[in-house]
Amino acid sequence: MKRKAKPRAARARKSRRPASPRPCLQPPVPAPRTVEEYLAPLGAEQRQALEQLRRDVQAAAPEALECISYGIPTFRLEGRMLVAFGAAARHCAFYPGAFPIETHRDELLAYDTSKGTIRFPASQPLPALLVRKLVLARIAEYSTRLRMAGPPRRGRRGKQRPARRT
Repeated sequence: MKRKAKPRAARARKSRRPASPRPCLQPPVPAPRTVEEYLAPLGAEQRQALEQLRRDVQAAAPEALECISYGIPTFRLEGRMLVAFGAAARHCAFYPGAFPIETHRDELLAYDTSKGTIRFPASQPLPALLVRKLVLARIAEYSTRLRMAGPPRRGRRGKQRPARRT
């Protein structure tokens, strides 16, 4: 059985492509390079809550360095990610990792938590004492891991190799 050919106009219409890209596309927004650039576009309440959180982390770990990692403000200690924080449309978040959250689970019952995240409204920032406990628990976790790793391993030719991650 032979197929009936479509009219020429129908074939032409189907193959046409739009002349310009979709009008809803916006140019990409550049990622922030500093913590100040990250905090600048936020609302006053979120900015104030995150600046307080930032000061509390700096007070608990003064040797930690600030940077932007994965698009959010992060504190690093000896080259490793210590804690991070960020803002979403309806909440602020603190990322201390799984171990500190599990350790202080009873004190975090009032907050929405997941494996490594604590979410809180900007109107009710985390208490400074709780932030300090979480940061110190993270530092203790790292020091325990480093002790368990033992001395540096040596390769076949006697060169020093980095310790194995656990």
